[in-house]
Amino acid sequence: MVDTTQAEIELRQILDLTPQIIGVLGPGRERLYANSVALAYYGITLEEWRQRSFAPEVHPDDFDRVKAVVDRSVADPGPYELEMRLRKGDGTYRWFLVRYNPLRDDQGRLIRWYLACTDIDERKRAEERLHNETVALREDLDRASMFEEIVGSSPALQSVLVQVAKVAQTDATVLILGETGTGKELLARAIHKRSRRASGAFIRVNCAAIPPSLIASELFGHEKGAFTGAVQRRLGRFEAAEGGTIFLDEIGDLPPEAQVSLLRVLQEREIERVGSSHPIAVDVRVLAATNRDIEAAVERGTFREDLYYRLNVFPIRLPPLRERAEDIPILVEYLVDRFAKQTGKIVRNIEKPTLQRLTAYDWPGNVRELQNVIERAVVLSEGETFSIDESWLARKQRQASNGRAVTTLADGEKALIEAALKETRGRVGGPRGAAAKLGIPRQTLEWKIRALNIDKLAFR
Repeated sequence: MVDTTQAEIELRQILDLTPQIIGVLGPGRERLYANSVALAYYGITLEEWRQRSFAPEVHPDDFDRVKAVVDRSVADPGPYELEMRLRKGDGTYRWFLVRYNPLRDDQGRLIRWYLACTDIDERKRAEERLHNETVALREDLDRASMFEEIVGSSPALQSVLVQVAKVAQTDATVLILGETGTGKELLARAIHKRSRRASGAFIRVNCAAIPPSLIASELFGHEKGAFTGAVQRRLGRFEAAEGGTIFLDEIGDLPPEAQVSLLRVLQEREIERVGSSHPIAVDVRVLAATNRDIEAAVERGTFREDLYYRLNVFPIRLPPLRERAEDIPILVEYLVDRFAKQTGKIVRNIEKPTLQRLTAYDWPGNVRELQNVIERAVVLSEGETFSIDESWLARKQRQASNGRAVTTLADGEKALIEAALKETRGRVGGPRGAAAKLGIPRQTLEWKIRALNIDKLAFR
């Protein structure tokens, strides 16, 4: 017959081989035994485990909930289970399903509590990702679809799509440059959908729409009590995008302190929640976009040069609509058909003069402006022929720098650009360059200089 000591040794050996955290407590919840898996997880000895309380092992956000259940079990002992996060020896937390079972003797007296903790961290994180993806999907459905922005076969657009095809299959950081209304978010979505992360979340963040004081919390999350109003722990957008893609729109508006944190993410691939000093590894692809001249911002000192180089791994310039005028007729047909179906109207023809006027216009608001004009025209149309009011595309006369009246838009632009180049001695970029004076991105001004045959060297 095996004695009690030998049986206990064998039982402990069996428990040590169990791939769960196992603990044995006395009737008063005093700690008696923990298996080797538990001690390895907490990074302590059996004696240290016996001396410590349960409080430091439980995540602060879970403590009140767990304590309430434990208090009820003390008053009325019975089996129960609950999910909680337990602190590992390195300071990180993992989710566990913790089951408590009481043991009674022949007289019904409570003599032991047995607890078994099963790791459910992957399931819980998958549930959190699913929740965040659902929220992101609802946000997407709330926004109007803008798929028409990639309609076209012009060389300028096809060149962009070739770049998308090449970079999509990699994890390279992409910086999308383009004017407002050109479809930068759509291009980011196209990259995501063609990547190996397509089944993961696509999380969009408009950096310009978030108050500077909240940007760090929005991107990286915060712990409970990190600041006034932080009543519970909150995951940031980077954790929500785990395994997928985060799209940082209007990156040029990111405040300096957030630029430092973002640089660390790109370098170390880890984040820290506001109010925490524990780094969290993230597996997220970063896509960014801006309509600003980032190089000029770097020269002005408002955008970190090292962050710019980290973002500018694979730059893609999205051409404005005026640079792909040959796509306008296709876009017009697509949009007319789309809005006609939405409004229940039948449009069979598009007037040729109307199509010519739409193609000749330079569309400063790009596809977004074209969309608005066509939707307005379809709503107001009464017959089956599509036409627009010429006054909608009227170009106001501008005064050139020498005071003479300008009769065409091209003449006016050329005069303004030449005046700016003269004032800056041919300098295009930088805080004192012509682009900054005119209030447009440097890339746009360079294009205009080429299109208008302006010799910028003549002004130096």
